[in-house]
This record gives sequence, C-alpha cells and structure tokens, in this order.
Amino acid sequence: MTVRVVIAEDEAIIRLDLKETLQEEGYEVVGETGRGDEAVELVRQLSPDVTILDIKMPGLDGLSAARVVAGERLSAVVILTAFSQRDLVDQAREAGALAYLVKPFQRNELVPAVEMALGRFREIKQLADQSESLEGQLETRKIVDRAKGQLMDKHGLAEADAFGFIQRTAMGDRTTMRAIAEQILAGHVVPPE
Repeated sequence: MTVRVVIAEDEAIIRLDLKETLQEEGYEVVGETGRGDEAVELVRQLSPDVTILDIKMPGLDGLSAARVVAGERLSAVVILTAFSQRDLVDQAREAGALAYLVKPFQRNELVPAVEMALGRFREIKQLADQSESLEGQLETRKIVDRAKGQLMDKHGLAEADAFGFIQRTAMGDRTTMRAIAEQILAGHVVPPE
C-alpha cells in the first residue's frame, strides 16, 4: 500500500525537493501548500498517512497545524525546520509531532523520519481504538449490571437468573445484551411472571 503524504513548506524549492525525494522513494504526494492553515484543510480533505510541516509558515505556523492534525488523529506528523534548539524540539513533541527533521535535510534522513512517524502513529491509533473498545465494554457491563439489579429488586430473580434472562432475551431477539439491558431499565422488557 502506497503511503500518502501532504507537504506544507513555504519555500517552494524545498517543497519541490521534498516532493521529488518522496516520490523517488515510492511515496505518493497527494497535496502540497506553503501555508499552515491550508495544510490543515488539505489533511482533512485528503486523509494522508503522513503530514510534513515546516515550523515557520504564513496563515498558521507548523506547530499550531501539528496540534490540530495530531489532536484530531488525522495523520502522522513530521516537523521540518531550520532550527534545532531544544525548546523547539520539545514544543514539536508536545504539539504531536512524531518525528523531527532539520533543514537542510539529507535524503537518507527523510525516509527514516517518515517511517518512524508512521509507525508511531499507527501504534497510537491502535491504542486509542483499543481504549475506546474497552470503555465501550465497561459501559456495557455497567448497564447490564444495573438491569440485573433491577430484575433482582423488582422481580425477585436471583443474580444468575437475571443474567440468564438478559442473555436469553438478547439471543432470542438477535440483539446485544446491552440493548436488552437498556430496554429492561426503560421498563420495556420484563421477565414472564
């Protein structure tokens, strides 16, 4: 699968060099701009895998653009700059950059930076997805437990019987235990007396 890249660099010659280098290395450059605000819009429209952002750009600086792109988990971010001061590196990391390149960059530095950012981004996305899944599972368990409690209190069922009723009803209705639990809590589903 070809890695798709958006480049945001206000110096046209550097942007062209980046584009040619990336294309020669097998990447697909799907968008390019010299402005940070346009970069964010391009990323939202084109859904690239990686966004390369220069720090100093008109419209929106690269760090601010990185905060948006990384904050919305739109793509991996590589920061490109002529400056290598420690505080800028720290600011780039805090803004969500997953790799950092100092101009003038060497061709043999570009691909590892892009690949490192891409790998880290995939890990972050996977962890976020797992976290959302676990939160969903925890919420489902809480709802099922509340429904069980309601069945035990209002209908005198033992805990195992209450759970069994929710489970059987969900299977019979071909739906989830959470959906049945929500219906029980709303008073729409009751066990036969």
